[in-house]
Amino acid sequence: MKELLSRCRAAVDRYGMIPDGASVAVGVSGGKDSLCVLLALDELRRFYPNRFVLTALTADPCFGGKETDYSAITEWCGQRGIPHIIRRTRLWEIVFTERRESNPCSLCARMRRGILHNMAKEAGCGIVALGHHADDAAETVMMNLLCGGRFAGLPAKSWLDRKELHVIRPLIFCSEALCERTARRMTLPVVKSGCPVDGDTERSRVRGLIEQLEDSYPDLRAKLAHAAQAAEDRQPPTVNPNQ
Repeated sequence: MKELLSRCRAAVDRYGMIPDGASVAVGVSGGKDSLCVLLALDELRRFYPNRFVLTALTADPCFGGKETDYSAITEWCGQRGIPHIIRRTRLWEIVFTERRESNPCSLCARMRRGILHNMAKEAGCGIVALGHHADDAAETVMMNLLCGGRFAGLPAKSWLDRKELHVIRPLIFCSEALCERTARRMTLPVVKSGCPVDGDTERSRVRGLIEQLEDSYPDLRAKLAHAAQAAEDRQPPTVNPNQ
């Protein structure tokens, strides 16, 4: 837990993610990564010089037309004094039944982000925290290179003009292995995804490719994440013009 918290604080400090008095919405899917960022920010706010409040937001895709049971997460949040807001959606129905997308992940992710951003605004939050970690950043770089012909990772902090929201990724310096260890040791209430294509996505294929390449190019994942961070650091930050 100490290492996760230390790396989280390093990212928050480096990119000025959380100003004093902020209301931060944490997107909680039920997976280990989103719960790790919620845990880290909850621990951080106990001693961080900038005061901030947290709200956990969950957009339930309702896979298979059924509501997901997030009661364990709601109870865990309640023990920590964190409001947990759940919105039941038609994501599964739209993506898999009505649209029948050949590449459902892209549409589902876009729709889920839009729902989460709207929920954050309704909850009075100006910042949305996501659980993407360094491994996600590395995989995103590779996906963008292979599929889009461009070099781009996951920004640690960005400003959404249309929604007037900041999006932050406090785990950007954390590896997936660290998140796994933390979730296990802290017995976080992980809810298994009911997605019908879970584990069979473009991201999972790129993850496998990176693992193969690391046999010949050690630490490739960490190098990709570092390259993306270095490129981002050279770019002018996107900021709220009203600040």
